[in-house]
Amino acid sequence: MTQDHSRALLELLVKVSREVATALDLRTVLQRVLFACLQYVGGERGSIVVMDDLGKPVDATIVYGRQFHDHTTQQLRETVERGLAGWVVQNRKAALVPDTSRDERWLRRADDANEKSGAKSAICVPLMARDRFVGVLTLVHSVPYSFNEEHLELMQAISDQASVAVLNARLYSETQRTARVMSALAEGAAALHSSLEMQDVLRRILHQTMQALQVETVALALIDPVSNDLIVKAAAGNNSGGIPGVRIPAGQGLAGRVVSEQHGLVVPAVNLETGMIEADRLNGVVMRSLAVAPVQAQGRVIGVLEAINPISGSFDPDALVVMTGLGNIAGSTLANSQLFEQLQDAHKHYRELFEDSVDPILITDWEGRVLEVNRRAAALSQYSARELRAMSIEQLHEVNWAKAGLNFEMLRNDGTCGYESGLLCNEGGVVPIEVYARRVEFNNAEAIQWIMRDITERKELDALRDDMTSMIFHDLRSPLGNIVSSLEMMSGLLPADETLNSMLNIAKNSTGRIQRLVNSLLDINRLETGQEIVDQNSIDPVALVREAIRDVEPSVVARQQVLTNRATSVLPLVWVDVDMIYRVFINLLENAIKFTPVTGRIDIGAQTAPDGMFVNFWVRDNGPGIPPSERERIFEKFTRLRGRNRPGGLGVGLAFCRLAVYGHGGKIWIESEVDKGTTFWLSLPVATRKATGTLKRQTGRLTFKPDKIQPNKDKQ
Repeated sequence: MTQDHSRALLELLVKVSREVATALDLRTVLQRVLFACLQYVGGERGSIVVMDDLGKPVDATIVYGRQFHDHTTQQLRETVERGLAGWVVQNRKAALVPDTSRDERWLRRADDANEKSGAKSAICVPLMARDRFVGVLTLVHSVPYSFNEEHLELMQAISDQASVAVLNARLYSETQRTARVMSALAEGAAALHSSLEMQDVLRRILHQTMQALQVETVALALIDPVSNDLIVKAAAGNNSGGIPGVRIPAGQGLAGRVVSEQHGLVVPAVNLETGMIEADRLNGVVMRSLAVAPVQAQGRVIGVLEAINPISGSFDPDALVVMTGLGNIAGSTLANSQLFEQLQDAHKHYRELFEDSVDPILITDWEGRVLEVNRRAAALSQYSARELRAMSIEQLHEVNWAKAGLNFEMLRNDGTCGYESGLLCNEGGVVPIEVYARRVEFNNAEAIQWIMRDITERKELDALRDDMTSMIFHDLRSPLGNIVSSLEMMSGLLPADETLNSMLNIAKNSTGRIQRLVNSLLDINRLETGQEIVDQNSIDPVALVREAIRDVEPSVVARQQVLTNRATSVLPLVWVDVDMIYRVFINLLENAIKFTPVTGRIDIGAQTAPDGMFVNFWVRDNGPGIPPSERERIFEKFTRLRGRNRPGGLGVGLAFCRLAVYGHGGKIWIESEVDKGTTFWLSLPVATRKATGTLKRQTGRLTFKPDKIQPNKDKQ
């Protein structure tokens, strides 16, 4: 190489270096390098493909004459994988091809046919900078043998000089792209998280996507939880009016593929895409390019975000990264918005229930100060809501501290309590109330909810029942006793006539039932006031059961039922009030007869308890059974089972049974299965001393007559 040639080459390289070093934009650098090669080396067309550190093409410039040509990702991939450029990439060596028709490394295309452009000459060199492979540079001349070794040497010199500039421009471009992505995502996150209203969230998602990607139209579709179809919830941009409501069948089309594969895709040319279905076209929107990214929340895809027709004509390489990031942010925001809506709905529902409750409700803090009240509380107390909020719960009713605990300790520990009290009204009156208090959360803090049920009607009804009971005691008991005495006298005076005796027995049985009811009502009042049972004796339980069966046999026969006595073994004596427990058995048997169908079965039996201290009795039927929710309630006064075709009654029999058994120190309980029958169990204490005597029957009453006068009874 002559000195003049070396100087010319040096000047050329300095000139090329100056041209490419004054720019940082990758496209500008590539264009200047390529034009310099075409100008100083020769050729009619050329290309530079830039590759990342993983060997994947990231950008390129293609020149035909003085015109730049567009390229696709697929074209770039084919360029670096096949043909002459592919060989240079794989071998990291420069290549000179004098005649492309004679070199197998040349990738022949339709344009290489003899009747078209025919054979050519080509040079291809690698771009290496700091031991890093940056890309590949190719020049093509339409005349074979136009390039020689000098051209190859010059190309290598230019590429060596330009490689650093290309690398710097690529790194700068990557930095700029990363900054744009981070900026877009940061702006998107700030914008999307600034609201929780669903419609506002949807609008912000669409706006941020359009701004970040610079596209004509965007749409957001969410998965329907029932059908799993994608339903477009919102859209913005050109021709977006008809997009909302479009349904994309589950797993179908491009959107369905994004959901199933959980990663996005870019379609540069929609007209060449074969995987689209009609629903993907969103009700006829004109599409040139399309990008679809998944919207994810809590690790699952809940929808897709679509961007249509970038204004620049093609999507940037980072478009999918930005969309995926926005989709993730949108997913978490949408999930939060849905939770916010559910919370608002729950709060609204609670407020409606709170305000529309038929019972007064107050919320207090742990000092008893009223924080919130509903309309019913203000109406019943005759205070305004503002006046109530200035009061304490103790000013409104007498708190049962035994139930609530000092400083509401019981509520803090157990969470609930209930009792009866009186609501002190504004005008001086007192309304009887049933109070139910429980620990709740109010305005993100623990509080106490007080439900005060007005029981005025119940108290009036109880008073009416008490008056009725008193009337029965005082107004019916005396004449009923006269009727019983008269019937006893008539039985000794009437002649031995079967018809008359039958009618007399019917009258005796009916008056006996009335007398047992009156006595049971009297016993209920006595036992409820805490009076002890004093008239107790040692009685054979088998004999007691037998006497009760005798009195209910007419009803059993009339209903064609079968009553089986299984209390036939020898049992310990029990310490009881004979007439009271006799009436307990009568009540349980009559209850079983009433609820057992015609031709049904009833059993009564007894056995010694395992501890030997009690005798357990049972009365079993095959009636309709008792639901679990009713098993405690039926022992309350004036309570009957709900439902159609239920036999009527006063509702005091089982209440008397429980009070009588408990008064003896025993227990009574139920075992039942709906539609299969019920068993009433009761336990009575075994007598600690023995006594002899006989059971004496009177109309409606059974008594014990001892054989001799007994000393004072032992205490239990």
